[in-house]
Amino acid sequence: MKNYDVIILGAGASGLMCAANLPKKMRVALIEGNEKSARKLKISGGGKCNITNISMQINNFDGDEGLIYSVFKKFSKDDLLDFLERNKVILELRKGRYYFCKNSSDDIINVLKKSVKNSEIILNNTLLHVKKDDDDFVVETNKGRYKAKKVVVATGGKSFQTLGASDRGLDIAKNFGIGVKEFTPALVGLTLQKEQFWMKELSGLSCHVHVKVADKILKEEMLFAHKGISGPAILSASLYWKKGEIKIDFLPDKNILDIVKKSKKLLSSVIPLPKRLAKAFLLAIGVRDKECIKLTQDDKELLKSLHNYSFAPAGNFGFTKAEVSRGGILAEELNGNSLESKKVKNLYFIGEVVDVTGELGGYNFQWAFSSAYVCAKSLKE
Repeated sequence: MKNYDVIILGAGASGLMCAANLPKKMRVALIEGNEKSARKLKISGGGKCNITNISMQINNFDGDEGLIYSVFKKFSKDDLLDFLERNKVILELRKGRYYFCKNSSDDIINVLKKSVKNSEIILNNTLLHVKKDDDDFVVETNKGRYKAKKVVVATGGKSFQTLGASDRGLDIAKNFGIGVKEFTPALVGLTLQKEQFWMKELSGLSCHVHVKVADKILKEEMLFAHKGISGPAILSASLYWKKGEIKIDFLPDKNILDIVKKSKKLLSSVIPLPKRLAKAFLLAIGVRDKECIKLTQDDKELLKSLHNYSFAPAGNFGFTKAEVSRGGILAEELNGNSLESKKVKNLYFIGEVVDVTGELGGYNFQWAFSSAYVCAKSLKE
């Protein structure tokens, strides 16, 4: 049985970042279930990986504000950008706020792999158990047993099951009596009630919207899909939606009554949306597509719902379509300065396995890298 100073369970974004910031003199092993490391990092953002966001705020996350603040105070968005610049990773800014790798996600993957070359990466090992043996931990996989003084759980969430994702990290925590919130799909499309099935007929269309859910307003593109609704605005909205209604403004920063005022054109021609969408919406709210000057007061009241279309989604597309998992190790179980378990000394949890989930737009990779850095700093000390 091989002995290490630190075993990191998972060689994804957080696992690699943690190992990359550990001293070369430490004996470190990363145990990964896949045949390659960083598989999610590799495919994210169309292969260019949305690493972080120009505006990294606590209110862009679902999770404990104290924990998020503590971690980002120690390793911020600017610290991540400095790390990437020092390692000559060229980024490009999209839509004025999303940072992507300019060439491909391989740029950051190669930097991380180079930084962990003194660590042992053990691939194709399915994690079975983690046990405490006096002052040491024993990690058992389908191919062997490994011992370490300290263990970092960086196993991720339950989304992307085709990449080997699972809830093993939660099982480890529960076996040690550590509190968790079970994983649920997040950053995922929403399915529809029968009354909204008209949206399915618009599959492939997209438009810029504002989606209001709980006390949040998400401003981005919405995509109509054959299963329901998706696109960046809906994916982020799904993070905060549990049940009940959401509201969509299809014409943000415009006023439909000003648009139709005194026009002799057909409604579907003056509404600044794809004509298929305009016609389908009018049919759904019960307003005939007629000349704007012929609109009744009742018609105008119904048209206002373009700014405030309310409905309750039926559910979501599930883990197979989810970008991330909501839930994980409860914040109250962790030391915010180190991500170490308060109950089990030398056991750490980082990345998506922690109950902190960000909106779409680089927030979750930022959390992965920041929590990994904070953990590594503590391990060094």
